[in-house]
Parts: sequence; structure tokens; C-alpha cells
Amino acid sequence: MNVFLRRPVVYVAAGALVLLGLSQARTAKADPYQLPIASSGPVQSVAAPAPATVALQQLAQQVGYATFTSPDWHVGTVRHMVMFQYKKNSTGAQRAEVTARFLHLAQDSRRPDGKSVVTSIETGLQISGEGTDEGLQQAFLVTFRSEGDRNYYVGKPVITDPAFFDPAHEAFKEFAKPYLEKVVTFDYDVTVVSEPAGSAKKIAAKHSHH
Repeated sequence: MNVFLRRPVVYVAAGALVLLGLSQARTAKADPYQLPIASSGPVQSVAAPAPATVALQQLAQQVGYATFTSPDWHVGTVRHMVMFQYKKNSTGAQRAEVTARFLHLAQDSRRPDGKSVVTSIETGLQISGEGTDEGLQQAFLVTFRSEGDRNYYVGKPVITDPAFFDPAHEAFKEFAKPYLEKVVTFDYDVTVVSEPAGSAKKIAAKHSHH
């Protein structure tokens, strides 16, 4: 199936995913400069980056951003899982817009030379009855041909130089942020594929041409 969807089709599909009993109310945000100083509360310190983030930041600096984000850096299938919990005051239209824009990154995410970064993007709403969803409502699965493509797509916080990350994905993150209560991501290299016949296929170790 062609993953490069036309925007009207994406919007119809996105709208179908969010036909839920959603509140249409939006909470007004106060201007922080109009609030009394005493009500602003203590200054919150910025959380330290996760160990995995630090490790990848160090690796990127060691090998260089150009190498770390190149298409042939650690070639092999990579899955990038993203799960959303929306804010309660987000509307159905807003959730549909977030979904449509995320799916359209399959077309919009490109390198400066025009080459596509993403292999495919799929999505669906949470339907598990196991009770371990932690309030997460929607999942996206993004597939890449290499870790380099994943690195270029994800960008911040690992890559901080805009010359080496995807501006379309960065713009999407800024758009979606006001509507999201929680975001969980999980990336993995596909190393083994198990089939019904019972014969698991081991994927060859990743390699880089650098």
C-alpha cells in the first residue's frame, strides 16, 4: 500500500480515528506576565537528560553529526514507536489535525537533497483490555531504513544543530505539544522476526559504511 498519502485522504482517515465523546471546551491560558509574582510559585529546575539521551549525544559528538545522521549509518530496519495521551480539553478536530500532520510526515520528512527519510508511518487508537495502557490513547509506528535516517528524523534532544535534523518533524513537535498530556517513545532495531511456522529469522548485524 502506498504510504505517501494525499492530504485529503489523510484528513478523512484521521477524522475517523477521533470520533469519540470529546470535550469541545478549551481552557484559556493566562499570560504569565499578568500574574502576581507571589502566585508564580518556585522556579522549577530543568530535568537532567536521560542516560540514553546522554549516551547518544556523546556518540553523535564523537563520530560527528554528518556521520551520525547519514542514510548509511547502521543500515537495517528501525522502528520508532510513539504513544500519545491527549489533554482532556483537546477537541476532536485538534486530535484529528495532530494525527493528519503526523501521518503526512511520511511525505514531508526529507533530506536537503529531497530524499525521503521515512519508510512508513501507521497509527491506531488504544483497544487493549489488559489495563496496562497507562492512559495512552493513540500509537504511531514509524519505520526507517537505518539508524542514521532515524537520527536525522528525531533530531532534538540528541541532535541540536538544525543543519542535521528534519525541520518538518521539528515543526510537527511544536504544533502537537499544546494538545499532548504525555508522550512515550520506544525505538528498536529489528533483530529477529518470528513467523507462524516457528522458524525465527535472525537479522544480520547492522553495519555502517563509515
